Amino acid sequence: MFGICILSIVPVRKEPSDASEMVTQLLFGDTFCILETTKKWIRIQITFDQYEGWIDRKQFQEISVNDFQALQNSEAIYNAEYIDFVSNTSHTTIPIPIGAEVGWLQMPNLNTKDWNFDGNKIVGLNNKSQLVKIAMQYLNAPYLWGGKTPFGIDCSGFTQMVYKINGYSLLRDASQQANQGEALSFIEESEPGDLAFFDNEDGKIIHVGILLQDNYIIHASGQVRIDRLDHLGIFNQETNRHTHRLRVIKKLI
Repeated sequence: MFGICILSIVPVRKEPSDASEMVTQLLFGDTFCILETTKKWIRIQITFDQYEGWIDRKQFQEISVNDFQALQNSEAIYNAEYIDFVSNTSHTTIPIPIGAEVGWLQMPNLNTKDWNFDGNKIVGLNNKSQLVKIAMQYLNAPYLWGGKTPFGIDCSGFTQMVYKINGYSLLRDASQQANQGEALSFIEESEPGDLAFFDNEDGKIIHVGILLQDNYIIHASGQVRIDRLDHLGIFNQETNRHTHRLRVIKKLI
């Protein structure tokens, strides 16, 4: 069984309970495989990054195998604005965040109830300058564990969404993303759009951000913010100290 998210944002939880930790989110248009069902909850595997978790059974639309396969074979089209709306012929609207998938609304076989999207779209593979442009749209978004939107986002959700919108696949967690791409030996080899990863005292990757020009980095820590980056890590000029210890810089594009 397969499903598609038909709401703006749906929390994906670690356990089948409203009180359980949110581990990630579905955005409008995200598809998934249904792994298990209960009376109130379904356990899913998200198509894009294979992440698993639980969502409320009332918060999705089931789709056929043929429709699911057709969606996987079609080119992804994303909302390019900070927030926009889809509407239908009954004048009902749904707000959708940047990165929501809107291409499926054009597929006649899906029961989209005449939903339409007239906003700005982004499609295909884009270069690194576009990565930085999209990243800046999330500036000042509050930190939210498991979040993936400008209204709440975590560090790896931020990097994943920026890359996803520009046509590239990143896994969900920072520790997973650190296994992707080519490691660089020095900061001087990096370019804006590359990823920097940071570890804790046990050597575990716990943080990630996107490099900017002139040794700056944009990352989600308290909020999406811009800080200095040097060979030791992220230097917060407000507190006059390093907040994250640099482990590795990766080039994916």
